[in-house]
Amino acid sequence: MNVKTPSRLEKVLATGQLAVTSECGPPRGSDPEVIVNKANMIKDYVDAVNITDNQTSVTRMCSLAACIRLKQMGLDPVLQMVTRDRNRIALQSDILGAASFDISNILCLSGDHQSFGDNPQGQNVHDIDSMQLIQVVRLMRDEGKFLSGDDIKRPPQMFVGAAANPFADPFEIRVSRLAKKVKAGAEFIQTQCIYNLDKFEEWMKGARERGLHEKVHILAGMTPMKSAGMAKYMRNRVPGMDVPDEVVKRLADTPKEKQAEEGVKMCIEDILRLKEVEGVAGFHIMAIEWEQIVPEIVKEAGLYPRPDVA
Repeated sequence: MNVKTPSRLEKVLATGQLAVTSECGPPRGSDPEVIVNKANMIKDYVDAVNITDNQTSVTRMCSLAACIRLKQMGLDPVLQMVTRDRNRIALQSDILGAASFDISNILCLSGDHQSFGDNPQGQNVHDIDSMQLIQVVRLMRDEGKFLSGDDIKRPPQMFVGAAANPFADPFEIRVSRLAKKVKAGAEFIQTQCIYNLDKFEEWMKGARERGLHEKVHILAGMTPMKSAGMAKYMRNRVPGMDVPDEVVKRLADTPKEKQAEEGVKMCIEDILRLKEVEGVAGFHIMAIEWEQIVPEIVKEAGLYPRPDVA
């Protein structure tokens, strides 16, 4: 009998305490120490660590291998899996591979378009979409079945997550989009980076009105700004990102050598505000290539020490 053992992330969320996750980008090479060093910076301050899957469509060490490294370190990894690069055969195969190492969390994503990356001529796959991938993982876990209908010997036992962007256009369908992912079987949500807190709180209000906050654990995505230049780039060039002018102005009005410090301060302020929002179940802190700042953010936001749920 295949008994499901909850991941640390699932246990923390089940207690009703605010969860904290972060993420690490794998290296553009095969040196395992890169991912090990990043994980060591944050391991005592988070409940789980996402490993990105060729983020921005740039070729990197695979998410699965990096997740195995974290698992061997005693951490709780979140396997990010995009539908851009694999068909349904490969997706199911990689899910089984992760399960063989008792990796217990998965985040189902579509993935950035390949034109953004280092192989713009590459063909995307999208045999199934992220919504269908959620359903596949739930089918494999709950029914012990492959998409073909065949039985799985030792089905994967995974806590199933998805992403949500409260800010993409049209805003009016954002809550409905979340509802569809919940209906598909998502158990936790990690959101796009939040800078427009008013709009995020409006989105959360809509989610509460539909009772979605009681059906799925919503983790608010937080990314500290390093500079005014970063803020301007994210405002002007990154699709689906909502960076208010006042955020850019506050950083631009700060001396250049102090902008990173101010960005961290703003991130902490935002977490303190969002901690009070009903339905926010935790925080996903994305500080890619700036992992060393995560402990300070977690501590100053009153999210440390992490609960003991062993």
